[in-house]
Amino acid sequence: MSNNKRLIGLLHIAVLCSQGLCAQTRQMSIEELFRLADEQSKSIQTYRTGAEAAEEALKAAKAQRLPDVNVSLSASYWGNGKLWDRDFGNAMTVDMPHFGNNFALEAQQAIYAGGAISSGIKQAEVGKALAELDLQKNVQEIRFLLVGHYLDVYKLDNQIRVLQKNMELTEEVIANMKARREQGTVLKNDITRYELQREQLDLQLSRVEDARKIANHQLVTALHLPEETEIAPDTSLLERQVLTLTEDDWQDVAVTNNILLKQAQAAIQMNEQKVRQERSERLPHVSIVAAEHLDGPITIEVPVLDNNFNYWYIGIGVRYNLSSLFKNNTKLRQARLDVRMAHERHQLAQEQVENAVQEGYVNFLTAFTDLRTQENSVKLADENYDVIVNRYENGMALLTDMLDASNMKLTAHLGLVNARINILYNYYKMKYITHTL
Repeated sequence: MSNNKRLIGLLHIAVLCSQGLCAQTRQMSIEELFRLADEQSKSIQTYRTGAEAAEEALKAAKAQRLPDVNVSLSASYWGNGKLWDRDFGNAMTVDMPHFGNNFALEAQQAIYAGGAISSGIKQAEVGKALAELDLQKNVQEIRFLLVGHYLDVYKLDNQIRVLQKNMELTEEVIANMKARREQGTVLKNDITRYELQREQLDLQLSRVEDARKIANHQLVTALHLPEETEIAPDTSLLERQVLTLTEDDWQDVAVTNNILLKQAQAAIQMNEQKVRQERSERLPHVSIVAAEHLDGPITIEVPVLDNNFNYWYIGIGVRYNLSSLFKNNTKLRQARLDVRMAHERHQLAQEQVENAVQEGYVNFLTAFTDLRTQENSVKLADENYDVIVNRYENGMALLTDMLDASNMKLTAHLGLVNARINILYNYYKMKYITHTL
């Protein structure tokens, strides 16, 4: 019997946990949000691996400065030779030593390649810089995405508190109405209409709570936290002073830090190096060569000498691809056009960033105006509600006036919550546009 009770108890716990009642609440600041994203985001890790690969590519490009060294060793079985006249008459067999050997050690060091090696290294350096910029850009994107989810959770939490307060206020009004109905001063229909409003508030609260669960799940999934984790935003976030800059200052910050501009500038450098590389194909390549050989038998003599022959040499090698003079013209023109296009894209990126900063700044200022308007709306809605309640209690206002005043109060308080969060969102959006998150 006791085992059955224990089993039933465990099943109850499992059901409660499956319904989210065993959720682990985790207080989290935006700074911790960013730290977790940097450590655990799969997207960031992918770009970090790309940056590491670019670092290895740079090492490989620098290794081209090292000499090329080749060594070969072989042993072979030689059959007997055959010797004929020029008309293939008078054939005779030539005895051959049956064991053959070959050893070769060859080294080559480029001393001039028309700039191809240095250009390749420079391209690898720019490639590494681009990979690091891609990583930084991805970090900014992930952080801004998480800030959006985080502020959504914060906004929904505040909306839940506002709705709960209005629910409590509605319950108080209903209780007062029921007391007055016993005195004969309130109709049953009046109570029913307020109870209907309570049901609407309860429905709205349920929807907000469901939206909060969705936003929390998106945040937890992006951070790769346990599924049952419930993120609790920093309650002091709205108390922080948001220090804004002038539009010109934001523009200067964007010019210095915006990753799109840095990527466009790096693309110019990359294409300039490609021009140099195409030019290098039209120049001679000079290198120092050295070799050591040990061969046997010596087959240039007849009869063949069953001896080992050792020789070495060192010298200067020059290679010039004459066909590049007429084959590389098109490639060189294409590379120059790519440079011009890269400059044009950089100018376009500057325009786009400038427009984004200007638009974001205007929206940021509008958010402050909206906040002041909402603060006044809350003040007026509270005053209006108090007046209407007093008039209704004295029989000088209709129930519809009470309902209107209550709805105005709720709308104003929800608008104030959204306005406060909207200022923070626009502030972080400005930081995202300038890539200083």
